[in-house]
Amino acid sequence: MSSSTTDFGAAEEAHRLALAESQLAALFEVSSVLSRSLNLRQTLREVLSALHERGRMSHGLVCLLDEERGELLISALHGKDAEPFETVTYQPGEGVIGHILTTNEPWVLPKVADEPRFLDRLNLYDPELPFIGVPIRMGEEKAVGVFAAQPPPDDALLGYRSRFLEMVANLIGQAVRLARTVEAEQRALREERDTLRREVKGTHGFDSIIGRANSMRLVFEQVRQVAKWNTTVLIRGESGTGKELIANAIHYNSPRARAPFVKLNCAALPDNLLESELFGHEKGAFTGAVSQRKGRFEQAHGGTIFLDEIGEISPAFQAKLLRVLQEGELERVGGGRTLKVDVRVIAATNRDLEAEVRAGDFREDLYYRLNVMPIRMPALRERMEDIPDLARFLIDKVARTQGRDLEITDSAIRQLMRHDWPGNVRELENCMERAAVMSENGIIDRDVVNLTGFSPDSSEQELAASPAAQTTQVDLNDPNLDERERVIAALEEAGWVQAKAARLLNMTPRQIAYRIQTLNIKMRQF
Repeated sequence: MSSSTTDFGAAEEAHRLALAESQLAALFEVSSVLSRSLNLRQTLREVLSALHERGRMSHGLVCLLDEERGELLISALHGKDAEPFETVTYQPGEGVIGHILTTNEPWVLPKVADEPRFLDRLNLYDPELPFIGVPIRMGEEKAVGVFAAQPPPDDALLGYRSRFLEMVANLIGQAVRLARTVEAEQRALREERDTLRREVKGTHGFDSIIGRANSMRLVFEQVRQVAKWNTTVLIRGESGTGKELIANAIHYNSPRARAPFVKLNCAALPDNLLESELFGHEKGAFTGAVSQRKGRFEQAHGGTIFLDEIGEISPAFQAKLLRVLQEGELERVGGGRTLKVDVRVIAATNRDLEAEVRAGDFREDLYYRLNVMPIRMPALRERMEDIPDLARFLIDKVARTQGRDLEITDSAIRQLMRHDWPGNVRELENCMERAAVMSENGIIDRDVVNLTGFSPDSSEQELAASPAAQTTQVDLNDPNLDERERVIAALEEAGWVQAKAARLLNMTPRQIAYRIQTLNIKMRQF
């Protein structure tokens, strides 16, 4: 072997080693770039820049398959002569790029000008230089894209450069998989968030509050107006009238709807625990305070806090609460640092605060600080005309819980309207749940309601005189009314006198007596 041949071999080996060293450095740089960010486009541009600077691979190109459009779209391009590429696409099998995607195999062109299928839509590549394109895969799956670049003119080392591009393409494939997984998870989270927001707004919006009575229409109008602003609201009313529903509606229809909505029943805790619960505490502030804890006001920062049963707090704690309402400032228990909070306050009480102010049991300054926008929830006995809609709404709610169909009859609703409901809507809800439990076939009629231990309070004369009763008068000729309901309605209209009911139904007393027996109608006794 001649010395010239030996020198050539040594030079080639040195060239190969230098290439391997530069490729190793470029590979390290590429892996570092891919680990920095989940912004796929920006990351790919930085990868192509690193290959250009360290690997001498110019005009780097990454195309990824858009599965919806079925086209290869350019995701990243490097080259000082590169023009905007957003509109350039490749169909699978089209040109060199499309062919690499379809075959899922690398393609090495020693010279671009020699390949008629090279489209050069970017008007970027040097026709006298080689071109290498390799598929981008995610694991063992089919190709999801193409990675390509132009190496320097060196036929002897094109194979090495092709394998190097395949290694880089594998790293790119992993980055694409990660980016798409994260994107899919983020999209799912966004969809879930939006769905939950719609559900919450639907659950806590105006549609969830039943009421056609004039007193409830006034409440709705007040809620619509006050929800727009950050005004403090005091919701008044008896227990069970739905004060918390109103607080929900105010928050979820306000500009703070996307911020936290924090609730606390002030009657459930003694003063020392109430202070820690509302204002938080520092580590070691008291026995059991093993770590720092944010209070409800801090948790509600930027949003709304609902203080239920506000009339139950002691005069000593009222002074501490007043500072937060006036100044928006608080200190954690055991802490000396003053914290600023931006919180809208909605309070509720069933107490006569005016009487408590006069008696000295409730601070007058706190009363006026809370009573900026009072909303009074009417008792159920003050809006009896809402009972039919409320009963049907509550029965639908119980039906969803029990996973079966439930139906309430007109006779049951008329029976419900004879009660004065001292427990308000909460009592009605309990009654409807008991009735659903007692109903075997899912039909809740007058007899099922009576099985729950329900006993009407109003006399027949009071019922007949009430406007609500008149609104529920039954058309005895309604073809949709079944026979049992028609007979019960006639008996109710006749004060449970069979002879009068028979005349209303154009029957004889014997006929209506037979109907009462065969339809298993329990007569009311007076």
